[in-house]
Amino acid sequence: MSSNPSDVRCRQDSVVLLGSAVLLAALAAGTLGSCRSPAGHREDADAAAYGIIDSVRKDLVGQDEHFTIATAADTLRRRLLLDQSLPHSDPSSLGSHDVPRIEQWPDESYAAAAAAAAAPMPPWQTQSTLRISLLDALQIAARNSREYQQQKELVFRAALALDLECDHFQMTWAGLISGGIERDLGADPETTTAFVTNDIGVVQRFENGVVMTLNLAFDLVKLLTLGQDSSFGAFADATIAVPLLRGSGSFVVREPLQQAERDVVYAIYGFERFKRVFAVQVATAYYDVLQLQHQVDNELENYRYLIAATRRARRMAEAQRMDQVQVDQTVQKELKARDSWVQASRTADARLDAFKLSLGLPVDAHIELDAAELDALVDASAFKPRAADDERAPADAPVVIRPLSRDGGGRFELLPETAVEVALQHRLDLRVAVGRVFDAQRGVAVAADRLRADLTLFGSATIGDRRTLGDAALQNANLRPKEGRYTALAAVGLPLERTAERNLFRISEIEFEQFVRDAQLVEDQVKLDVREDLRVLLEARERLQIQSQSFQLAERRVDVVSRLLQAGMPQAKARDLLDAQTDLIDSKNSLAIERVRYRVAELALQRDLELLQVDSNGLWTEVDPATLAAGGGH
Repeated sequence: MSSNPSDVRCRQDSVVLLGSAVLLAALAAGTLGSCRSPAGHREDADAAAYGIIDSVRKDLVGQDEHFTIATAADTLRRRLLLDQSLPHSDPSSLGSHDVPRIEQWPDESYAAAAAAAAAPMPPWQTQSTLRISLLDALQIAARNSREYQQQKELVFRAALALDLECDHFQMTWAGLISGGIERDLGADPETTTAFVTNDIGVVQRFENGVVMTLNLAFDLVKLLTLGQDSSFGAFADATIAVPLLRGSGSFVVREPLQQAERDVVYAIYGFERFKRVFAVQVATAYYDVLQLQHQVDNELENYRYLIAATRRARRMAEAQRMDQVQVDQTVQKELKARDSWVQASRTADARLDAFKLSLGLPVDAHIELDAAELDALVDASAFKPRAADDERAPADAPVVIRPLSRDGGGRFELLPETAVEVALQHRLDLRVAVGRVFDAQRGVAVAADRLRADLTLFGSATIGDRRTLGDAALQNANLRPKEGRYTALAAVGLPLERTAERNLFRISEIEFEQFVRDAQLVEDQVKLDVREDLRVLLEARERLQIQSQSFQLAERRVDVVSRLLQAGMPQAKARDLLDAQTDLIDSKNSLAIERVRYRVAELALQRDLELLQVDSNGLWTEVDPATLAAGGGH
C-alpha cells in the first residue's frame, strides 16, 4: 500500500467528490429529499388523503364507497351547454378542463388524471329536452352541485391536515451540496481556492416530546494555485432535547395530532349528514316544482272551463234565460282565472330555474321533470278512513270533536318517544357536539400544562472539524469519537411570568362550558326536529284526508249545478256554478300540496332520525320502520 502523502490526499479528495456525487444522485432520486414533479406531489397528496378518508370512513360508517374530489372532464352542465347551444361567457363555464392553461401551469397531467379518477356520467340524452326523474335529480346533484363538491373538499382538506400532523413525527431529512471558487487578487502571490461541501441532516420528533437531530458534513478545500494544498473536513453533530415538565408527555405533544384525527371524523360525519340533508332538499325542490306545474295545469283547465262558461252564459242571456249581471260575473271569473294562470306559470318557471341552479346546471337548459313522480305519491285512500260526523245527529246534540290520533297513519308515524330515542342514538351532528366537549376538556388540560415550569435536558455530541476556504493548508479532519466533544445541560425556566398562559387557561375553561351548552342545544334541537316532523306528518295526513273529501264534494257540486243550469231550473244560478268551480280548483291544488307535504315529511323524519342512507351517487335507501328500536309503534 502506498504511503505517499500526496496519494493519500488524492484518495481523500476522491472520496469527498464521490460522496458529493452520491448525495446529489440520492437527492435527485428523491430518497433523501422530495424532488418529484408537481404531478408526483399531487399523486402523493391524493394517496395520503384518500387513504385516510377510506380508512376512517369505513370504521365510522361501515361502508366502503368510492370517494373522490376529481371533476369529470365531460359534465352534464358542459354537455347541456354544448348540445343545446346555450350561451356562455367563458370556457370556465364549461368546466375547469376547458380553461386555457397559462404558460406557467406546472401540472400537465392534471386534467387527464382528474378525468380518469372521476366517476363516469350516466348516458343522459342532452340533444333535446332532458327529462329527469327524482332519482336522476339525486344523481345529477351529487355530480354537479357546487355545494356538494365543496362539502367533499372539506373532508379532503381535513385529511390533508391530518397527514401534515402525522408528518411532524416522521423522520425528516435535509441535504445540501454547495461548492464554489474564490480568487483573491489582493494576496501575494494571488491565490485561487475551490471548495465542495456536503451536508446531511435528520430530525426525529417523538410523541413524548423528545427531539433528536443528527447532522453529518464533509468538506473539501483545495488551492488551485501555488502548491495546490487541500484539506478534508469531516464533522458530525448530534443533539437531543428531553422536556420533563411543561410540554412533556404524549398527551400534550400529541394534542395537535389527536385533534386533527378527530377533525377528520367530524368532517366525515358532517359530510354524511350533509348528504342526507341535501338529498331531502333536492327531493323537496323536485316535488315543489311538480306541484307548481300541476297547479299551472289546474289553473289552465279552470281558465278553459270559464271561457266555455262565459260563452254559454252569453247564449243563455241572448235567449232571455240569464240576466246580464250573471253574465258579467262569469266574465269577471274568467278574467281572474287568466290572472291566476299567468301568476302560476311565472312561479312554476321561476322555481324550475332555481331547481336547475341548485343542481349545478344552466338555468336556461331545456329540462323537464317527470310528472309521474307526483302521481306516485300517497293519496288519502292509503290511510284508515276518517271517522265521519253523524249527519243524522240532532241539531241540539252535544258536539264531540274527534281527537287527533296516529292510529291508521302511515308507516313512519312513530311514537314520539321511540323517534326521539332513535334520533339520539344516530344523529351525527349530536355525536360531533358531544365530541367537541371532549376536545374542550383536552384543551383545558393542555392549557394547564403551559402554566408549569420548563425543565429540559439537553445533550450534544460533536466529532471532527469543518473546513472553510482559508483552511486548505490544515491537516485533514477525522471522525474520531474518542476525540469528540460531549455536552450535557439542564435548563430550568421558572414560571414567574404566566399572564398570557393564565388567561388562555381561563378562556379554555370558558370554552369548555360553551361546548357543553352547545351539546345541550344540539340535543334539544334534535328532539325538536323529530317531534315537529311527527306533527307535520300527522297534520299532513289529516289535511290530505280533508282535501280529498273536499275535492270529491266540489266535483259533485260542479256536476249538480251544471245539470241544473242546463235544465233551466230556477234555483240554479251562474254564481253557484262559478263558486263550485273555484272550490274544485282550490281543492285540486290543496290536495296536491298535501300529498307532497306528507311525502316530504316522511323523508324529513328519516333524515332527522339519521336513518336515510345516501350513497356516493346521491341515491338513497329508505329505512324499514320495523327495524327501529323495540317498543316503538305507530
